[in-house]
Amino acid sequence: MQTDTRRLAEIGTCALRPMSQTDAKSVLSILKDMGKQHPAIADLLASETALKDFIVAAFSLSPYLRDTAVAHPHVLARLLAEPIVPYLETCVRAARDAWRSGEAGKPLSDAEIMARLRHAKRDIAFAIALADLSRLFDARETTRRLSDFAGAAVSATVDHLLLSAHDGGKFNVVDIDQPSERSGVVVLGMGKLGAFELNYSSDIDLVVFYEPLAPLIVDPLEASETFARLLRRLIRILQERSGDGYVFRTDLRLRPDPGATPLAIPVEAAMLYYESRGQNWERAAFIKARPVAGDLKAGEAFLRELTPFMFRKYLDYAAIADIHSIKRQIHAHKGHGEIAVKGHNIKLGRGGIREIEFFVQTQQLIAGGRMPELRLRATEPMLEGLARANWIDDKTAAELISAYWFLRDVEHRVQMVRDEQTHVLPTTEAELKRVAYLMGFADVSSFSAELSRVLKTVERRYAQLFEQEAKLSTETGNLVFTGQRDDPDTLETLKKLGFDRPQDISRTIRTWHYGRYRATQSVEARERLTELTPELLRVFGQNKRADEALLRFDHFIAGLPAGIQLFSLLGNNPGLLSLIVNIMSSAPRLADIIASKPHVFDGMLDPRLLAELPTRQYLADRISGFLSGARHYEDTLDRLRITASEQRFLIGIRLLTGVITGAQAGHAFTDLADLIIAAALDAVLREVEAAHGKFPGGRVAVIGMGKLGSHELTAGSDVDIILLYDYDETTAESDGAKPLDSMRYFTRITQRLISALSAPTAEGVLYAVDMRLRPSGNKGPVATRINAFAKYQWEEAWTWEHMALTRARALCGEDSLIAEANAIFREVLGQHRDVAKVSADVSEMRGLIDKEKPPSDLWDFKLIPGGLVDIEFIAQYLALIAPARGVDVPVNGTSTAGVLSLLGADLIAPGDLDTVQQALALFTDLSQIIRLCIDTDFDLKDAPAGLIDLLCRAADAPDVKVLEADIRRLSKAVRRTFQAIVKP
Repeated sequence: MQTDTRRLAEIGTCALRPMSQTDAKSVLSILKDMGKQHPAIADLLASETALKDFIVAAFSLSPYLRDTAVAHPHVLARLLAEPIVPYLETCVRAARDAWRSGEAGKPLSDAEIMARLRHAKRDIAFAIALADLSRLFDARETTRRLSDFAGAAVSATVDHLLLSAHDGGKFNVVDIDQPSERSGVVVLGMGKLGAFELNYSSDIDLVVFYEPLAPLIVDPLEASETFARLLRRLIRILQERSGDGYVFRTDLRLRPDPGATPLAIPVEAAMLYYESRGQNWERAAFIKARPVAGDLKAGEAFLRELTPFMFRKYLDYAAIADIHSIKRQIHAHKGHGEIAVKGHNIKLGRGGIREIEFFVQTQQLIAGGRMPELRLRATEPMLEGLARANWIDDKTAAELISAYWFLRDVEHRVQMVRDEQTHVLPTTEAELKRVAYLMGFADVSSFSAELSRVLKTVERRYAQLFEQEAKLSTETGNLVFTGQRDDPDTLETLKKLGFDRPQDISRTIRTWHYGRYRATQSVEARERLTELTPELLRVFGQNKRADEALLRFDHFIAGLPAGIQLFSLLGNNPGLLSLIVNIMSSAPRLADIIASKPHVFDGMLDPRLLAELPTRQYLADRISGFLSGARHYEDTLDRLRITASEQRFLIGIRLLTGVITGAQAGHAFTDLADLIIAAALDAVLREVEAAHGKFPGGRVAVIGMGKLGSHELTAGSDVDIILLYDYDETTAESDGAKPLDSMRYFTRITQRLISALSAPTAEGVLYAVDMRLRPSGNKGPVATRINAFAKYQWEEAWTWEHMALTRARALCGEDSLIAEANAIFREVLGQHRDVAKVSADVSEMRGLIDKEKPPSDLWDFKLIPGGLVDIEFIAQYLALIAPARGVDVPVNGTSTAGVLSLLGADLIAPGDLDTVQQALALFTDLSQIIRLCIDTDFDLKDAPAGLIDLLCRAADAPDVKVLEADIRRLSKAVRRTFQAIVKP
C-alpha cells in the first residue's frame, strides 16, 4: 500500500482571501513572532508562495485556527514539514492508545487521559481544517477522518473506564491489554458519527447497552449503577473544558426513553423496548448506527438483531408521514418566497442538510426491508443506491449529492470560525463575508447566489417527496421533537407561537413520542398525535398562558386509556380541538375532571351535544338508560357516579361554550341532582328493605334546601337535604330478618342515603351532603318525622330558618308524604308575620355575616355588600312579609329570580327591581362560570387567562376593568336597595 504524501506545500493557488489587509498584516506579525522559535514557520514567511497566502488568509478568517497556532506553534511547524495523512494517522493512534499507561494493568487517572485526548484533538482538528480549506481534502475525507478520530477517542475512553472499574473490583476484564474484548459492552455511534459524516465541531451521539451475562459483569444487580457512574465519567472526560480545550460534546440521550431509563441498559431490555415501543424516528436514527467502541462484535450482533425493527419486510409507506411530521418545518418566507441567506439554518432550515438526510432515510424505511442494498449508513452511497434501484432518477441523485457536500462545506466553515457547534449562517454582512471567503467565493453576493440555488434545489426535490406537507399557518421556524435535545429553532418557533416556557413544551411533546402514556403506546396513536401536534401548538399558542393549557392537555392524555380515536377525531374536527383548547386554557377544574375520569370526554364526541339542551327529560332518559344494566347495589352507586360526573361535565361544556346561561346551568345542575338523589333513594330503600324488611305504613321524602331547593346549584355545589318520614304507630319494628325500631330504621335509611351520595368510591363522590338545615341543625336527629318537622316550624324555628324554608322543595319519595310536606311549607310561609320583627332579624343576620364572613375581594359575589347574599335575603324577606302586605303567592322552591319576578312588582320600586334582577343575572352567570372552571376562590392575578375572557364574554364587557366597574356599580346599588327594603 502506497503512503499518502499530500502536503500543504502542494497548494497550487490560494483560493482564500483575508478579511482585510489590516487582518493580513496582523497575521503576518503573529507568524513572525512564531518564526523566531520555529524555522519552518520562518521559512514560510520568507517565501512568496501560495502556501503563505493561504495560511495568512486562513488565520485571518478563522480566529480559532489563529489562536490555536499562537498557543501551539509547533503544530503548525510540523504540518509545514510533514505529509498530512501520516500526521493525522499518528493523531488517531495517539487517541486510540491514550488509555495505556505504560505499566501493565495500571489504569491512568482521568486527568491524564483527558489531557492526552485533548492534545490529540487539538492537533488533528487544526490539521484537518487546513487540509479542508486548502482543498487537499474534500468534505468526504474531512468528515471521515473526524469520525475516525472520534471513534478512537471514545474507544480509548471506554477501555480506560473498564480497566478502572476492573481495578476497583466492580468489573472483571477478561484481557487487561484489550479491556473491551468479550466485555459485552455495546457502544454505538449514532447519526453522523455512525455514518462517518461527523461535523467539524460536532457533538457525538452515543448509545450504550450491555450484556448482563457477559464475563465482565461481577454482580448483575450492581451493573446498571456501575455503568451509570462510568458513563458520567465518560461524558466528563470527553466534553469538560479544561486549559487544553475539550474533545467532543457527548450526548447519551438517543437511548430508549432517556427520561425514564439508566444511562446504559441491558441488551434484552433495549430489544424489548424497540420491538414494543420503538418509534419511526428511532428507526431512522438506527440506520446510521455503528459500533464505535466497546465489544465491537457484540455491537454488530446487536444491530443484526435490531434489523427487523429498522427495516420491516413490508413496504412501509406509513412511515413517510410520521417521519416527515417529526421534522415539521415552518419556513420563513422573505422576499416573495426567496430563501434568506442571512441567519439561515444550514442543517434544519428549508432546503438544508436535514431535508437531504430525511429524503434518503424515508426511502430506506420504506424499502429497506425488501432491498438489503438500501441499508447503507452514509448519505452519498445511499443516494447512489436509490438511483441504482430506480427509486430516484440519476439527475436527482446527482443534484442531491452535490448539494449535500456543498452544504456540508458551508456547515464546516461556519463552525471553523470559532469552533462552535452551530449551523446558522451569520446575520451580519461582515460575518457572512467571512464564511463566503472561507468557501473560496470572491464576495458575499456570489456565495449567496450559489447557496440559494442549492437550497432551492434541495427544497424542490424534498417537496416532490412530501407533496402533502402541512404548514403551520404563517409562523416561522422549525418544529423538531426527535431525541432528547432541544432544537434551538424549535424553541424559537414555540416562543413565536405564544409559549413562555418552550423547553417544557418541547420536553412534553417528546414524552408523547416515547409512548410513556397508555394513549401513546401504539404506533398508530403516536403517528396521529405527531401529525396533530403542529395544529395543537398553533391553537394552544393563541391563548394566554398557553403553557399551562398545553400542560393540562398533557395531563389529560396521560389519563386516557387509549388515544388513536381521539387523536383522529381532533385531527378531523377543528371545532372539537378548539373546545379542548378552551377547556385546557380556561377551566382547570374541567381539565382535571377529564384527566382523572377520561370517560366523561366520551359525551363530547356526540355531534348533538351543543344542539340539545339538558332538559329534565333529556337527563332522565340518559340516567335511566345507564342504570338499567346495574347488577347490584354497589354497581348502581358506581353507575350513578359515572353518569352524574359525565352529565355535570357536559352541562358545564354547554355553559363554557355559551350554549346555556348561568341560570339555565343552575336549573340543569339541579335537575341532575334531583334525578340522582331520587335514584339513590330508590336503591337505598331496596337495600334496607332487603336487610331489615319494610316498616308498616312507612313513608319517606327527601326535601331539597338551599340552592338545591331553588334550582340554583353550581358545578361544585353541595346538596342541602332533609329526610322526612312517617309510619304506622301501631307497629313497633320493621318486618325483615333483622328488624329495627322506627327511629333506627329511618335513621339507617338516612345514613345509607348520605353514604350513597357522599362516600368516595373508585368512581369518586356524587355530592357532598349538608343536613344542617334540618330541625335543630346538627343537634337534631338526621331523620325527622313529619309531625315533628311541622311542630318545629310552627313553634321553634327562627326567622332565618323560615327564610331557608322559602327555598324548600320536595325532591322525591312517597307522594302522600310529599303532599303533606308541601302543605306545611304553604301554611308556615303563608302566615302573617310581624314585618318589623322580620326586618330586624334579617338586618341583624346580614350584619353578622358582614362581620364574621367578610368578602375576600370584589370577586366574592356571594359575600360582597350588594352581592348574592343581599339579593337572596331580599327575595326571602319579601316571601316572608308578602302575606302581611296582602300578597299571597306560593314561593317555596322557587328560584331567587322567580321570587323577585313574582313579588317584586308589588313590593319593590320598579327601578330598584330592574337593578337587582340585572345584578342577580350577572353575578349568577359569573359565579356559575367560576365554579365550573376552578375549585378554589377566584383570584384575578392567578386566574387562567381563558377564564377571564369567558367572564368578560358572559358579562358582555370589553375587558376585565369594565367588568369590575360594572360589578362595583351594581353591588352598590343592590346594597342601597337592600337597606331601603329591609329597614330594622
